[in-house]
Amino acid sequence: MLRSLAFLSTLLGTVAFCNLGRQHSSVCRISPVLSSSSSTTTSLNSVPSLIVFDLDNTLWTPELYQLRKLARNNQYPVANQDVKLFPAAREMIMKMKQDDMFANTKFAVASRTKSVDWAHDLLNQFELREWLDFIEIFPGDKKEHFNNLKRNSGISFDQMLFFDDARDGKYGNCEPVSSLGVLSVHCPNGIYEQQIWMNALAKYKDWSVQKAPGTIVEWDGSVTTKKPLDPNERFKGNVKYLNREKRFGFIQYGGRGTRDMFFHFNELPYGDSIDEGDELTFTVTTSRNGKDAASNIEMVTQGGANESDDLVSMHAFSMNLPFAALLSNGYKTLETRNGTMFTPYPSGTKMLLHVGQRIYPDGDRHIDVMRSGGLGDNEIKALKSLPSGFGKGQCVAIVEIGRTFETTLEQRSEADFQRSVAAFGADAGMRATEIRRVEYLKKPLKVSARGGVFKVKIEKNLIPDGWLDDEDSNNSDSSDKKTRKVYYSATF
Repeated sequence: MLRSLAFLSTLLGTVAFCNLGRQHSSVCRISPVLSSSSSTTTSLNSVPSLIVFDLDNTLWTPELYQLRKLARNNQYPVANQDVKLFPAAREMIMKMKQDDMFANTKFAVASRTKSVDWAHDLLNQFELREWLDFIEIFPGDKKEHFNNLKRNSGISFDQMLFFDDARDGKYGNCEPVSSLGVLSVHCPNGIYEQQIWMNALAKYKDWSVQKAPGTIVEWDGSVTTKKPLDPNERFKGNVKYLNREKRFGFIQYGGRGTRDMFFHFNELPYGDSIDEGDELTFTVTTSRNGKDAASNIEMVTQGGANESDDLVSMHAFSMNLPFAALLSNGYKTLETRNGTMFTPYPSGTKMLLHVGQRIYPDGDRHIDVMRSGGLGDNEIKALKSLPSGFGKGQCVAIVEIGRTFETTLEQRSEADFQRSVAAFGADAGMRATEIRRVEYLKKPLKVSARGGVFKVKIEKNLIPDGWLDDEDSNNSDSSDKKTRKVYYSATF
């Protein structure tokens, strides 16, 4: 199939385009189609049945989400002006259109961009649509793109070759797609030179002998193969999110680049209740739609029967100084957040207060709020201090929360509200949670905090007397809850 005159004109118009690669020279790298490349290519007897390309930063640059000015003005990007194909990508397309070697190969794009209309329009502008057999453009999981491609093309994963600039982590594509059995090519700077796709075809020929799942052709031309998933390997993590209505959740585990693991309530042990922050162990299985999910979930317990009698599992949340101290010392009676961290927990829930590792940067505006209530500098200093031996990285107090309610800026700007929060209205969050009572632990407990509400195992003898009394915790009219106790950490 011959390239149209318009497409050839577009190719010639990009001779001056320079790719500023992150790991490569900024010098223009427009390689001509070498006469020897035909003999090199035809020597590769094994070619993919389907070759799939990502769009943003793989076939073209920049990524569409970066064109914010055009989005604000409701303008569509213009090919070869706002968005440009990588020169070697153009060369590759022309070669594959003309070479009989690819007569039986189909081509597709798979993109997770949210700029769906833009992407389709650019395919038309670049005259690529007639070259493509399949188009998958929608936000979501790349595995869903490939499951659609497999279904629509009738081609198995091990006969596909995939190019993408994102390898792994939260937004990675090569790793999850390779786990399906597709040979994936990581090109972090896009297809900026001919060698990228020539090397990929050569690696595909070698790989097609064994077709090992989890194989990635790396940016430097090397090949790595991830160890196959062991269905018996157990992982440990914490519940990050729950949707009780739809009966699913996500588990946070592994390192910073590890995706949260989906699970369905059907995989939970029979009769076990579960909360955000609970620690779990699980295995990983691949469902029929190709997505990984947690299976064989078990709750983590510490120690044996005798040890568990001395421990109690409690919810905990973290705050930075000085506000952690202001709350612990009874001055701060409202905690405000913009998020919904406390909304799942009813009035009367008891939680541990953890002190974060940082000082909250409010520019000391809390001091002005406290002074407006008539407090002197010595009193403020005492209320901002923790007792000796209590500090950052520790659970220091136990708190009983009341109701959580939404507020307006006008309500948050009232003087009494500001003093209850220790912040001006504009600095406070829109959702306020009452602090019914608070008391320091008998000894601090060193804990590695996590975001949101998390679970902590604590020795019962560290908790102040009366706090574990179920009758007391259910009696909302108890005198302790009506009369606030202020536990100062210093004298003045």
